[in-house]
Amino acid sequence: MNLQHIANIVRGLAMDGVEKAKSGHPGMPMGAADYAVTLFLKHLKYDPADPAWPDRDRFVLSAGHGSMLIYSLLHLAGYDLPMEELKRFRQVGSRTPGHPEHGETPGVETTTGPLGQGCGNAVGMALAEAMLAARFNREGFPIVNHRTFAIAGDGDLMEGVSHEAFSLAGHLGLHKLTVFYDCNRITIEGATDLAYSDDVRKRFEGYRWNVLEIDGHNFDEIERAIAAAEAETARPTLIIARTHIAHGAPTAHDTAEAHGAPLGAEEIRAAKAALGLPADQDFYVSDEARAAFAARAKENAERRAQWQALFARYREAHPDLAAAWDAAMSGALPENLETALPTFDPAKPVATRSASGQTLQGLAKAVPFLVGGSADLAPSTNTYLKGLGSVAPHNYAGRNFHFGIREHGMAAAMNGIALHGGFRVFGATFCVFADYCRPSIRLAALMKLPVIYVFTHDSFYVGEDGPTHQPIEHAASLRAIPGLTLIRPADATETAAAWAAALKEKNAPTALLLTRQALPVLDRSQFPPASELEKGAYILWESQPGQKPELILLASGSEVSLALDAAKKLAAEDGLPIRVVSFPSWELFERQPKKYRNAVLPPGCRRRLAIEAGVSMGWERYVGPKGRVLAMDRFGASGPYKELAAKFGYTVENVVALARALR
Repeated sequence: MNLQHIANIVRGLAMDGVEKAKSGHPGMPMGAADYAVTLFLKHLKYDPADPAWPDRDRFVLSAGHGSMLIYSLLHLAGYDLPMEELKRFRQVGSRTPGHPEHGETPGVETTTGPLGQGCGNAVGMALAEAMLAARFNREGFPIVNHRTFAIAGDGDLMEGVSHEAFSLAGHLGLHKLTVFYDCNRITIEGATDLAYSDDVRKRFEGYRWNVLEIDGHNFDEIERAIAAAEAETARPTLIIARTHIAHGAPTAHDTAEAHGAPLGAEEIRAAKAALGLPADQDFYVSDEARAAFAARAKENAERRAQWQALFARYREAHPDLAAAWDAAMSGALPENLETALPTFDPAKPVATRSASGQTLQGLAKAVPFLVGGSADLAPSTNTYLKGLGSVAPHNYAGRNFHFGIREHGMAAAMNGIALHGGFRVFGATFCVFADYCRPSIRLAALMKLPVIYVFTHDSFYVGEDGPTHQPIEHAASLRAIPGLTLIRPADATETAAAWAAALKEKNAPTALLLTRQALPVLDRSQFPPASELEKGAYILWESQPGQKPELILLASGSEVSLALDAAKKLAAEDGLPIRVVSFPSWELFERQPKKYRNAVLPPGCRRRLAIEAGVSMGWERYVGPKGRVLAMDRFGASGPYKELAAKFGYTVENVVALARALR
C-alpha cells in the first residue's frame, strides 16, 4: 500500500473541489493528507455500512475550514458520499457544505468551522467514552472500547475554548483522546509569528498531556506517533505535526494565499504533475487508492461483526445492563416521568433554582443516563446530583461533572457528550455568563442536540452583586438563536414541568432561566396545572372567567406573581375582566396551533401589558401596537433586590398604573 500516492490522491481531490467551487480552503487538506490517510487506513475504527456503530472511533476535524479533507476521506472510505457530491462542494443542497455539518454528511461526527469548537467536542466525546466504559464494561465484555481523534490547526489552539477544554481533558486523564496539531504556521493574514509565539509543547505538558512532535509528511514518524498515542494509558496525546500548507503545490506551498482561496488551474496542473497525478484529469482516484480503502472497510466490517457478536453474548450474560444500555443509547424516558417530579407547598416560597435542584434529584433516579455539572457553581445553581459521585481523574463512574471555571469549554464538551450518545447532559452557570457559552449553544441548536442549560440568577434580582452580574439582555439574546427553546418558569411547580419538557425534547437544546430569589408557589388546586407550561403560554387566572378580557397581563418567570397581584388589585378596584397569562416560553408557544394562540391572546383585546425583568425587545409581537412592556432597557444596580424592584418599577402600584394608562 503506497500511502504517499493515496495521500496525493486526497490532495488532488481537495484542489479540484475547491477549484470547481471557486471557493474554499485547499491548503490545509493538502498539508494534513499524509497523517490523515495513515489514520484512516491503518488505525481508525469505522464501518461505512453503519456510520452510527456505537463502538466506532470518533474523528473530529476541528479545523473545519479544511472540509475537503474529510469529504475526500469519507468518499474514499466508502461512506454514502458519491463523487458527484465532491464535485458539488459548497453548492446549495449538496452533502458537502463549506464546513462539515453533522447530520448533512454521513461520517461527519460534529459541525465544525468556528475554531476551537471541535476541540471541545472531541474532549466531550472522549469523556463520554470513558464514562460509558465505566458503567457498562464487564470482565470479558469490553463493549465500549474506542478512541477519539481530532485535527486542530493553529487557529484552534489560539481560540480560548480549546485552552479550557484541553485543560479539562488533561486533568481528567482522557488517554483515549489523540489530537493532531496541524502546525503549518500559516493563518489568513500571514505567518503565525505575526500574533502567535506560544511554546505549544510546554503548554500541553502543563495540561498534563503526552506530547509528541513529528514531521507531518514523514510516514514512519506518523506511524510511530499514532502507535505511541494508542499505547498511552494515563494522558491524552497531542501530536504536533509540522506540515506545509498546500504541500505539493509549486508556488502556493507555505503561502497565506493557499489558506482560503482556490489555487488556480495553472498551479493545480503543476501540482498534479509534481505529485504524480494525471494533470489533465479532475477528481482522479486510482484503482490502488480505491482498493486500499476497500480493504480497510472490509477489515472494519469484520471488527463491527465481532463487536455485535460480543454484544449478543453480553446481552445474555448481563441482561439488566444490556437493557440499561438500550435505554441510554436511545434516550428512552420512563413512561411515568412526571411521578419523579416533586410537589411543593404553596405556603413556602422557593427560588426556582432551588426547585430545580429538588427536581433534579428525583429525575436523576428516574433517568440513570442523566449527567451534568456546573462551572464551579453547583452550590449556587443547585445542580449537584446527591449521592451519585463525581467524575474525577481515572474515575469515570460518577454522574457529576466539575467543569471548573470554564463555561466555554463546558458548553463545547456538552455538545461532544450529546453527539457521542449514551447520556442526557446538562450544564449550569449564572445567566449572565451565558455569553461565555453562546458559540456552543448556537452550534447545539444548529445540530439539534438535546443538551440542557441551567442558567440561574436570571435578572436584576441578583441584587447586591450589581449590574456586572445582573442579566438584562440575555433572555432576548438567547431567544434570538433559532432552534433553542428558552423556558423561564414562574414558580417551583412550573420549574418541575420545565425539566420534564426539556427532557422530552429530543431534537433541540433547552435553556432554563431560574431565579436566585424565592417566589410564591402557586396553588395548583386553584390554578391550572403546571404541565400547561409545555404549551409555552397559558391562561393562569381571569377575574371574570368566560368573559372576553379587556386587559391582558403577560409575564414570565418571577414577574408572573407580580402580574397576578396587580391583576387582582385592578379587578377589585376597576371591575374589568382581566386575564393573566403565564408566558414561560415563546418557542413552545409558537409551536401551538393558531387557534390555541388566539384563544390565549385574543386579537380583539388590544390592551396588553407584558412584564419581564429584562430588555423589552421581542415582546412587541405579543403586546401589539396598543400594548406596553414593563422591562429593563437599562443596566441594573447594586443593592438589596427588594429596593431594586421598587427603583425599577416592579411593584404592584406601578403595574396597576401602567395598565390603567393603556387605551
